[in-house]
Amino acid sequence: MATEEVQALVEAAAGAGRPVNLEGADLRKVDLSGFDLSGANLRGAALAGASLRGADLSGADLREADLRDADLEDALLSDALLDEADVAGANLRDADLVGAGLEGVNLDEAILEGARFI
Repeated sequence: MATEEVQALVEAAAGAGRPVNLEGADLRKVDLSGFDLSGANLRGAALAGASLRGADLSGADLREADLRDADLEDALLSDALLDEADVAGANLRDADLVGAGLEGVNLDEAILEGARFI
């Protein structure tokens, strides 16, 4: 899926007053920097190598998502569900993870400098 397609889906969902549903979507290497994906359903989405720098993912469902090598620097992930997500090599520098669900997530393989959990 291309960045423009995702943008159109996000705008349509916002116009309808609901979060976007991208469950299981193939978004590998897509540039979603700065996107408002708050409350989005991204469960099981393939986001490996995607750029989500500065994106608002607060309250998003990212359970079981593939975030390997994704750029989430400065992303807002407060109250997001990341349970069982693969974050190996993901850049989470300065990301806000306050209240995020992280059960089964191996943060040892992610870049966490400046990330906030509290």
